[in-house]
Amino acid sequence: MIRKAKVGEARAIQRLINTYAKEGLLLSRPLGEIYDNLRDFFLFVDGGRVLGVCALHICWEDLAEIRSLAVSEEARGKGVGRGLVEACLEEARQLEVRRVFLLTYIPDYFEKFGFRQVDKASLPQKIWGDCLRCVKFPNCDELAMILDLEG
Repeated sequence: MIRKAKVGEARAIQRLINTYAKEGLLLSRPLGEIYDNLRDFFLFVDGGRVLGVCALHICWEDLAEIRSLAVSEEARGKGVGRGLVEACLEEARQLEVRRVFLLTYIPDYFEKFGFRQVDKASLPQKIWGDCLRCVKFPNCDELAMILDLEG
């Protein structure tokens, strides 16, 4: 089941994100930051266990970011990631956000949703926000992608 996160699930969200952060695939999220942004998160929960997470973070009046997409090993290949991304995109549409961006190592996956690659320099809010505290800054090897939701 995909639904919005609850307060008691913040630690489970952090554990799943940090599993991928240890591999250098996601940005680590401190627990306080997860609580601060808990309303951003959608979860896939099965049997009371958090097996997938993804967040839609509002950056500006016309721009949001999909971040922290993580699916447990046991839930991979079952459409969990797709469902989480679709939930984020639906919420962006409901909020009337015009553009959604993300940084990724798997552009082929996000192209299926209609995202296209862009220069990271076109995303100043992101570059000077989260990226400054990333261990890979300024030599980031992630690709920036954007989806226009208008039209």
